[in-house]
Amino acid sequence: MSSQLRVYPTRSAAAHAAAAQFVASTERAMTTQGRFTVALAGGNTPRDVYRLLASDEYAPMVDWKNVHVFWGDERCVPLNDAENNAHMARETLLDHVPVPVTNIHRIQSQLPPEEAALDYEKTLRQFFNSRDMKLPRFDLVLLGLGAEGHTASLFPGSPLITERERWAAAVYVEKMKSWRITLTPVALNAASKVIFTVIGEEKAQAVKQILSEPKQPNLLPAQIVDPPEGQVVWIADKAAASLVNP
Repeated sequence: MSSQLRVYPTRSAAAHAAAAQFVASTERAMTTQGRFTVALAGGNTPRDVYRLLASDEYAPMVDWKNVHVFWGDERCVPLNDAENNAHMARETLLDHVPVPVTNIHRIQSQLPPEEAALDYEKTLRQFFNSRDMKLPRFDLVLLGLGAEGHTASLFPGSPLITERERWAAAVYVEKMKSWRITLTPVALNAASKVIFTVIGEEKAQAVKQILSEPKQPNLLPAQIVDPPEGQVVWIADKAAASLVNP
């Protein structure tokens, strides 16, 4: 696994860097296999990236009809809920680019949590197994980072951090008092490329600990993302990287 940290002076510059990485990843995948699979992130940080990808600057550079969209995690709320990650992605990106509806593989978050997780697992396995892949080898996984070190919906102390079989699972997040569906480390670590986009001073301590301290994924779940045959890129603004030694 190769990992690198790239630091940008502003939130906007970091978003542009992430958008450019997305485009470059699509170009590589289209050249080698004629399609591109991506797992999108939720939360606030990706919004800027998605808006850029939908813009006249970036959208024409992507062969959207051959992009397959998945999600790294989802809140157990209906699609039209403002907290729904797929809803946010539609508003900022998917409704503005020509991705075929059949290529959008959202988590059925309106179902009971365990049922939604089983449905998503089935969707993932059908998609990747039918393409002769034993693991969900996403071309790109976009992730964010919580101030306490969580990523996707893998929070400190989560039983899913040691998951070895399932690709997706339901988990109750005590901190949020809510159910989530998330990709497990099995799926995250099968990716060809992972991009963490991290913005803001409140994330600085977590970035420092994850990148420089011994691995304790039970305490810092983002440390579990370590694809043996993939690349991890951290894109941070100056504030988020302020505690990391150059």
